[in-house]
Amino acid sequence: MSKNAEEDQLKDRLEQLRCHFTWKLIIEDVELSDLENRVFEEIEFLDTKFNVAIHNLLAYVKHLKGQNTEALQSLKHAEDLIQREHADQSEVRRLVTWGNYAWLYHHMGSLEEARIYLDKVENTCKKFASPSRYTVESPDMDCEEGWAFLKCGIQNYERAKACFEKALEVDPENPEFNIGYAIAVYRLDIFSKPSQTLRTLKQALRLNPENAYIKALLAVSLQGVGQEAEGEKYIKEALRSASSQTYVFRYAGKFYRRKGSVDEALRFFKMALEKTPSSAFLHHQVGLCYKTQMIQIKKANNWQPRGRDKENIHRLIQMAICEFEKALKVRPIFHMVYMDLAEVYAEMGQHRKAEDTFQQLLSIGVFGDSVRQQIHFRYGRFQEFHRRSEADAIVHYLKAVTIEKPTFSRENSLSALEKLVLRKLRRNEADVESLSILGFVYKLTGGMHEALECYERALRLAAGSEGSVGRVP
Repeated sequence: MSKNAEEDQLKDRLEQLRCHFTWKLIIEDVELSDLENRVFEEIEFLDTKFNVAIHNLLAYVKHLKGQNTEALQSLKHAEDLIQREHADQSEVRRLVTWGNYAWLYHHMGSLEEARIYLDKVENTCKKFASPSRYTVESPDMDCEEGWAFLKCGIQNYERAKACFEKALEVDPENPEFNIGYAIAVYRLDIFSKPSQTLRTLKQALRLNPENAYIKALLAVSLQGVGQEAEGEKYIKEALRSASSQTYVFRYAGKFYRRKGSVDEALRFFKMALEKTPSSAFLHHQVGLCYKTQMIQIKKANNWQPRGRDKENIHRLIQMAICEFEKALKVRPIFHMVYMDLAEVYAEMGQHRKAEDTFQQLLSIGVFGDSVRQQIHFRYGRFQEFHRRSEADAIVHYLKAVTIEKPTFSRENSLSALEKLVLRKLRRNEADVESLSILGFVYKLTGGMHEALECYERALRLAAGSEGSVGRVP
C-alpha cells in the first residue's frame, strides 16, 4: 500500500471517532483566547466532580492555538482523572480522550502513535460488542459531547441540550447528565419562558443537593418568573457555601442587579473580578450596573437631570462604556454587550456611534435564530425611539417576526409592530402598507378574521388608488 493510501485510510479511521476533532464545534478564531480563559476559570474556581470533559476540551483548544505539546499534557490529566474518579467505567469514558490523542498525534505527524490510540478505541468497541469499529453508543459520551458544546458558546447551545437529552433517555437519574441539561436549558431559556428551566434546575438540585452553582442559577430563574423572595433564599443558601464561590458571586450579583440593589450587586461582581479579572460576563454585568444607576438618577429627576445629577449621569455612562468595551475586548462577538453599548450611546445622543455598533453586530454572521431575533428587535427599538425612523423600525421588527421561532423577542417585535402601524393608521387610515402589515401581524397571532378584514380593506384602497398598490406581506 502506498504512503498516500495509508494516510487516507488512517484519516478515514480518524473521522469515525467521537471526540472534539469530529464534533464540529463552532468556535470563531477571535473567541479562542476567551474560551481558553473560561476553561481555566472553570478548572480553578468551579467545584465539580465532572472535570474530565473540561480537560479534554482544554486539549482541543490548545491544539487550535498550535500548542500541541500542552494539549498532550491536558489529555494526560484527563486520563488520570478518569482512572481516579471513574474507575468503574474508565474504558468507555476514555474513548473520547483516546480519540483526541489519535487526532492530535495525526496532526503532529506521529502516525504510529495515532494508530496505537485508534487500536485502543477499536479494541474497546469490540469488547462492548459495538456494531461500529470506532464508536460506542454511551450516555457518558453523549454527556461529554454536551459539555463541549455548552462551553463553546451560544451558537452551540441547542446541540448541547440535544446531547444531554439523549444521555438522560438512558439514565434519567444521573446527577451529571441532569446538571448539564439544566445549564443548557437555563442558557437557552433567556429567549423564552423559563418554566422548563425551573423544572430542570430543581431536578438537578435534587440529585446534587450541595451544588451551590445550581442553587444560584435557580435563584435567578425564580426571580425571572416573579418569585424573587423564593429566589433570594437560594442565593443566600449558595452564599453560605464555600463551594464555587466565584461563580456564585457572579449570579448573586446578577440577582441583586435585577432586584435594583445595585450597590450590593457591584460588591459581588467586584469580589468575583478579583479572582477572574478577564471575565467578559463580569465586565458586562458591571457595565449594566452603571447603566441601571444612570437610569435611576434620570427617573428620580423626571428624566430632566441638572447640575450634579447630570454630571453623575455622564460619569456613569462613561464607566458603563468602559466596562462594555473591556467585555468586547475579551469576547469580540458577545452580542448582548454590543446591544447594551449601542443603547448607552443612544442615551447620550451619540446616534452615529450607536448605529455603527449595531451595524458591527449585524455583520457578525455566526448567530442562531434566537439571537438574530433579539438583535433585530432591539435595533428596531433604536430606530423607532432614538432615530425616529418608523420605516426602519418596521423593517427590523418584520425581520424578527419572520424568523419562526417562539421567543420573547418575537413576541415583543409583534407587539411593537402592531402598536407602530396602529399609530400610523390613526394618522392616515388609508395607509395601504400599514394595513397590510397589521393584517400580517393578526395572521401571525391567530386573529385570522381581523387579518382578512385588513387585507380586504388594503386591497380595496389599493384598487381605488392608481399607482399606490401596497405589497401584502
